Amino acid sequence: MCLHDHDAGAVAPPAAVTRRNALAGAAVLAGVSAAGVAAVAPSVAASGLRSGADSRRRRPVPGPLVVEGGTLLDPLTGKVVEDAVVVLANGSVLAAGTRDATRGAVAAVRSRAQRIDAAGSWVLPGLVDSHVHVNALADAAAVLHAGATTARSGSSTFYQDVAMQPLAEWAPGSVPRMRAAGVFVTPELGDTVLADPALAPLAALPDGVQSPSDLRYLTRVNVSRGVDVVKTRANPRAGIAEQDPTELVYDQEQIAAVVSAAGRAGVLCHAYSEAGIDGAVRAGVQSIEHGVFVGEATIARMARKGTYFTPTMAAITGMASSSDPILAERGRQYTPVLQAAVREAHARGVTVVAGTDSFGTDVDPIGSEVRLLIEAGLPHLDAIRAATTHAARLLRWSDRVGRLVRGFAADLVVVDTNPLEDAAALEKIKVIVAQGAVVRQEP
Repeated sequence: MCLHDHDAGAVAPPAAVTRRNALAGAAVLAGVSAAGVAAVAPSVAASGLRSGADSRRRRPVPGPLVVEGGTLLDPLTGKVVEDAVVVLANGSVLAAGTRDATRGAVAAVRSRAQRIDAAGSWVLPGLVDSHVHVNALADAAAVLHAGATTARSGSSTFYQDVAMQPLAEWAPGSVPRMRAAGVFVTPELGDTVLADPALAPLAALPDGVQSPSDLRYLTRVNVSRGVDVVKTRANPRAGIAEQDPTELVYDQEQIAAVVSAAGRAGVLCHAYSEAGIDGAVRAGVQSIEHGVFVGEATIARMARKGTYFTPTMAAITGMASSSDPILAERGRQYTPVLQAAVREAHARGVTVVAGTDSFGTDVDPIGSEVRLLIEAGLPHLDAIRAATTHAARLLRWSDRVGRLVRGFAADLVVVDTNPLEDAAALEKIKVIVAQGAVVRQEP
């Protein structure tokens, strides 16, 4: 039953509630301030944070950086360059390749560049975590320090992920570059409705947000607040013992309502059961998250429709070590099923991407997700692509993320061992550079 006045063509939210009002509250909840940035990234100057009239000032840009002597891997082509040089300047890649090919770029920045000796190590583009939950600045910083220089939010309690996005430009090195999902499109919104007056009409629904018209309204509110993608669900959570992750929450018609209202933003869908996954794929979601019990026919449909698969291996396998016996049993049962689904999806041409489903500051390194994908059966290079070029394409950033070529983002990692041979190589990150700023540098 719909208790508020809107229809399929309604515009949301009411004009009196502005995006700026909503995001100001979200920024406070996330701890976005000069002091907050200083706490998570002491090396980032507080002057990097601007607001109001100050927003017309020039954005801070880290100084040039030359990373030399390492073995450079391009995930797109699989090409390897030994004794390579990468030159970063003005927030992007100025040059990357052999010493001869980069000689001019090195000369252009020589007098003011910081240098990092990567001899004996491997240099890769910054990694992408395609499924994280960041509700505070500390959460986003933890994702970055765990190796992901780019991330896709899997929803936040309010719009904290949207509020934190500008920091990648205004305080380089404080948070990953992010695609934000805002509020979870789910039947029970809880306290979220208290934070945005535009959501208040949904608080009185006796059965929660269920009807297609209510789902479209909630989705439009999200889009109006500036989200890049919309998160919804087909099933309950596996990580809550009291919930059955194979029950159906939203069917194909309901998810299709979310997809239609999301428009170009696209939809990522939390789904476990075959019925839930199949309905979501038929409804036109952009990606399936978790997807443990996906069937062969649905995998074939995903391949035809170009639906991405984010299996969140760390989240599923991690349940096996839970102190809760129900969750531990789910982890033991689900892990081999999900591994088989990943192998089948990859074999049939479904694009698999890496996402940890991390919450808060308890972050699984994205490198661990790459290792788990390899253990599930992906070739090393395809597992690396799952956290670089494939993920970049899903996030609609394939022109700036996932490679180290001229004009791409100044994001990179340096690891100790050969990632084409060592499944755990991306868990051994010694240098992280995000938006041109050195986030981590170990001896």
